[in-house]
Amino acid sequence: MKTIFLIGYMGCGKSTLGKALARRCELDFIDLDDYIEARAGKKIREIFAEEGEEAFRDMERRMLREVSADGKRDVVVACGGGTPCFAGNMELMQSRGLTVLLAASEERLFERLKRGRHKRPLIAALSDSELEHFVRKQLAARMPFYSRAAEIFDSTCLEDEDQIEEKCRAFISRFGLRLKENGSQD
Repeated sequence: MKTIFLIGYMGCGKSTLGKALARRCELDFIDLDDYIEARAGKKIREIFAEEGEEAFRDMERRMLREVSADGKRDVVVACGGGTPCFAGNMELMQSRGLTVLLAASEERLFERLKRGRHKRPLIAALSDSELEHFVRKQLAARMPFYSRAAEIFDSTCLEDEDQIEEKCRAFISRFGLRLKENGSQD
């Protein structure tokens, strides 16, 4: 099996679905943002503030190469929302595995981000109307990159354990993944 890269806008469910898939199929799971923070020893917002976006994007590309190195298999990588949009990252991911765009409606993204905005410095201070405009504008700018994914998978319904389980089963079936040997779904 090749690396599976989950891409899409923030709030589309990359980490939620990625962790669930990895657990059910005995795959490694890497959240690229968490990986970058661990390697850098600081939060992404600190990297942006101290070193700038260009330095962050360079680090992101190097870490993307690292997590998808030729010997690394059976891994699900949840990419940052901007990862596919910079430095030829989409081409890199496509050469090293399967790119899957997790697509949720703008309304669903807005609702998820509104609930969890305090965890995301980029949107924490935005009003609801500013957030809605921000999401719409960024989605439009990123869609040309996202649309180059090899596959699209609907991630609209990931709001509770039952929906996550249902989406996992659908993903596993669609992409031919294997469940744990004992069939456990823990």
